[in-house]
Amino acid sequence: MNDSLSLKEQRAVPRVLMHELAAEERQHSFAEVNSGLTAEQALSEAARCLQCKTRPCVSGCPVGVSIPEFIAALSSGDLPRSVQILRRDNALPAVCGRVCPQEIQCEAHCVRKKNGEAVAIGYLERYVADWEMNNRKLLLTEPVPSPTGKKIVVVGSGPAGLTAAGELARYGHAVTIFEALHDCGGVLRYGIPEFRLPKMIVDEEMAHLSALGVVIEYNVIIGKTLSLSDLQEQFDAIFIANGAGLPRMLQIPGENLKGVYTANEFLTRVNLMEAGRSNNSMTPVIIRREVAVIGGGNTAIDCVRTARRLGAERAMLVYRRSEAEMPARTEEVRHAREEGIEFVMLTAPTAILSTKEGWVSALTCVKMKLGEPDASGRQRPEVVEGSDFQLSAGVVINAVGAAPNPLLSATVPDLPLNKSGTIMIDSSGETGIHGVFAGGDIVRGGATVILAMGDGKRAAAAIHSSLSAHISHPDKHCFHA
Repeated sequence: MNDSLSLKEQRAVPRVLMHELAAEERQHSFAEVNSGLTAEQALSEAARCLQCKTRPCVSGCPVGVSIPEFIAALSSGDLPRSVQILRRDNALPAVCGRVCPQEIQCEAHCVRKKNGEAVAIGYLERYVADWEMNNRKLLLTEPVPSPTGKKIVVVGSGPAGLTAAGELARYGHAVTIFEALHDCGGVLRYGIPEFRLPKMIVDEEMAHLSALGVVIEYNVIIGKTLSLSDLQEQFDAIFIANGAGLPRMLQIPGENLKGVYTANEFLTRVNLMEAGRSNNSMTPVIIRREVAVIGGGNTAIDCVRTARRLGAERAMLVYRRSEAEMPARTEEVRHAREEGIEFVMLTAPTAILSTKEGWVSALTCVKMKLGEPDASGRQRPEVVEGSDFQLSAGVVINAVGAAPNPLLSATVPDLPLNKSGTIMIDSSGETGIHGVFAGGDIVRGGATVILAMGDGKRAAAAIHSSLSAHISHPDKHCFHA
């Protein structure tokens, strides 16, 4: 319990509200929408934590952050200690504080939620992480562990790969990341827009990993530049985290017309290549007055809000279920609505129409109704007969999901895959090939940043455990024991 407030006083403290850019300002700007907490707000919110002995919030965190402990240190004014606790459990706290869906994870388990609003754990995580970035001179340098002599390669620099790399480096292993693109961060850089996750934050987190000794090599495509066999010859263990970069197609007529993008292509052009945002960009992006984005997840929301910022006067989100069934975060949906995004719910596209020149002109759609629950627990959308209509649009963005990129797996016939093309792993994260581990979207087929990070952390612990036995018995090699 907080020493300065009684239990009754703690329960009476209202949850803080984070300041946001005004909607009329942000709908044409890529500046970050949320501006973080002030010191006064952070201390007030930290005082709301009841310091429960059962710590239910921790069980809801995929990376097991010691939430009550870092909040207690913050509440007492010991920010360096709070940073130390947070960093011990989370390799990317400034990222998680911005994009992690705390409302369905740690905060969903908060005891305070039973009779009111949960502690704003995500806001506090962001505050502590941002304080660290602005006050590095006040912090002790993280001790460098003794080298183990073991070399580990991580394929991909997305959240799973970065987390695994950081954890393994702390164990004392030499870690190299091979990244297919020319810059680091994976989906953190090319998939999440600047107004939600500034690239400066990704750069800061990467600098922290570099300080731990993690080496990153760019423009290396495993399956093309190097094979998995090449990696097995050079490294003692492998962690595959190359994500899900293959779009799921709509399977409707017209999806290959000019003016149709997949979400990955659209967001990569804008976020990574600065298309539409910089006069120096060599990569174009097409935006018309009317843009329709198909999907209901966070990626779809990112696409439609980005299109709005690039000049679309009518930016529409087309989703076959109702708003209540959307998997996107509630906060992102609210932000989109405030920014003038049009929600076209219970609507499914059946074809994309074109002009004589082959450019997108409209979507043909049908209205949907909700039936019985499906395997996901959500009500199954069903076609309303005779409800066909057209929705005018000059650009269509397909944001219905992504699948694993087969570049690597197609070259390794011994690598067990599921029917969907995702890599099969055991409970430790190891694949069917000894010493080869995998995690993130290449295993899950598309999930949240924090779930990918959890995979990376779990696999790193398993790799370290496996290598520790070989360190004690140097005659045994990870792949050829």
